[in-house]
Amino acid sequence: MSTDDVPDEAEALKARLRKDLRDAMVAREPVRVRVLRLLVGALDNAQAVPVASEQKNYVVRPFGDPSVEVPRLSLTPDAVSILLESEIAARHAAAAELAGVGRLEQADVLREEARIIGAYLG
Repeated sequence: MSTDDVPDEAEALKARLRKDLRDAMVAREPVRVRVLRLLVGALDNAQAVPVASEQKNYVVRPFGDPSVEVPRLSLTPDAVSILLESEIAARHAAAAELAGVGRLEQADVLREEARIIGAYLG
């Protein structure tokens, strides 16, 4: 099996997230919908191809011009785990700060978001 035949961890997770997003929308779970949308976006951003420093001049191309298409970056399972753990850590840190100034309800929402993200680890 070549590396081209191995499914990209990020693409597999995004497919799962999109399915779960549809389910959360139907169930009218706004916190879960927000978190799942954020995770899809975070994975998309992590897969973005960096622009090389020599590409300073923007050239307008016709829509669909295949000469500018490049494959997105493939993420390893470790990279996906690091991304998810980073999102969880950011929420826990923000929740601690909010709790420290008495904004307990907002801190609870962030902890719930971290719990939702944690369900996608491993």
